[in-house]
Amino acid sequence: MSTPDLIQPPIHLKFDDASLLATLFGDHDRNLVRLEQKLDVAITWRGDLVSIDGVIGNANAAKRAIEGLATRIGRAGKRATVPEFADIDAAANFALRDQDEPDADGVMDFADAAEALPTWKRAIAPRSPTQATYLEALQRNEMVFGLGPAGTGKTYLAVAMGVWMLKQRRVDRIILSRPAVEAGERLGFLPGDMKEKVDPYLRPLYDALYDMMPGDQVERRVGSGEIEVAPLAFMRGRTLSNAFVILDEAQNTTPTQMKMFLTRLGENSRMAVTGDLTQTDLPMGAKSGLRDALETLEGVPGIGFVQFTHKDVVRHPLVTRIVQAYDKRERPLLSNNGANGGKPETSA
Repeated sequence: MSTPDLIQPPIHLKFDDASLLATLFGDHDRNLVRLEQKLDVAITWRGDLVSIDGVIGNANAAKRAIEGLATRIGRAGKRATVPEFADIDAAANFALRDQDEPDADGVMDFADAAEALPTWKRAIAPRSPTQATYLEALQRNEMVFGLGPAGTGKTYLAVAMGVWMLKQRRVDRIILSRPAVEAGERLGFLPGDMKEKVDPYLRPLYDALYDMMPGDQVERRVGSGEIEVAPLAFMRGRTLSNAFVILDEAQNTTPTQMKMFLTRLGENSRMAVTGDLTQTDLPMGAKSGLRDALETLEGVPGIGFVQFTHKDVVRHPLVTRIVQAYDKRERPLLSNNGANGGKPETSA
């Protein structure tokens, strides 16, 4: 439900601490400009007062975004730093979701969303309500399926959770896996030994690790076995205990492969399965193991399902528009299999 596009008198906000606004808006008001562009409003501030001009829905969203950012800065106290563009975009995304779904259950406020996960290099925070729901699901459930289009953070956040749990010593190792399936090429025809053949398929997982851990630490932990990045075929016959296990690009598994992988879960382990049913590289007519798992596991206690949409894309804005264009032509396939009844998330 959307608020009608009606012009309203400016919204005025007054804050107790003017320095808080200076931190919020940043040097040369760069964050103020970012909010104006993101929410199509006009924002002015002087001292401890902020004024917002725009249509009702957008102005109210800007108000919520500013209040959420101010709350987080206030909580940080002397440790507060100028928000990055990612934080500004996240606050706007939360506010816009509130506008689009004002009556939805469980819509999170930006200020109260899941706390950032401290990794060795940076803290990873959710940038949309669905991302916050996903992080909560990963902490609460032993197995979580993250579903949706490219750029929504499904795999990146799962890796962040694994790195955080390793840092907190809640698990002894991280295991990252992908099916070695791509359009047009077969492993046997690629040059090099087995590691050189499969590394290109696993590169996105390495990229996420290097974004959260120093390079020498990644290499040392890979060498010691604390971090394992391997093709799906290497999982057969194993029991994965005391580990955070991630299966990426799960839409490219067969039902047999998916069952094999899911049943590797051992004691004190967590498992995240990510994929996009609209981008399978399986042969024509072959059923995706991800779709089969969603149909089979609906309602099983201990398993969570989180569905991302184009609203959760956090890459270049053009990626969002590309996803929207494809969505207009192909309706989300998850709705066809009835997994989770189309709801954003379920858990035990």
